Amino acid sequence: MEDLLSLLPGARRTLFAAYHVGGCQSCSYKDDETLAEVCARNEIPVEEAIAVLLESHERDQALLIMPLDLQRRLNDDEPLLLLDIRSREEHDSVRLPGSKLLTQELQNTLFAHPPEETMILYDHRGRDVLDRCAWFHGHGLKNSLALAGGIDGWAREVDPSVQRYRLELD
Repeated sequence: MEDLLSLLPGARRTLFAAYHVGGCQSCSYKDDETLAEVCARNEIPVEEAIAVLLESHERDQALLIMPLDLQRRLNDDEPLLLLDIRSREEHDSVRLPGSKLLTQELQNTLFAHPPEETMILYDHRGRDVLDRCAWFHGHGLKNSLALAGGIDGWAREVDPSVQRYRLELD
């Protein structure tokens, strides 16, 4: 499953939404399990699960914006709202110019008065932002995109002056 989740970042969300698999302790799976093992245990046809995962992945790809495409749109002065979904500490340390930290208060404002401009959400490495972007779309904010690779991808592909970092968790 670890390899699958690496190849298809939205697979965890998809498996839970389609089959209620992987969202809680009673239906969880291990990183070293295969999709076939998870499907067998949950009585899901493997071919069906693969089709559902691939369809979901295609939809997810439509929610992504590549760093170079974002740079082009910023250079064209396209009105964009850059939203940082990382922690306040990360945002305070390094951020995309002009971005805002997505706080609960700001999020409530976005839902109460949706902005006309496109919203670009970003995280550290692009691992969580797709789920948040899909959540935004599911709640009516259809003009949201997720920055592929996060701020780390931006630093690697667009602006090497943006400090790269690694989080060390306990």
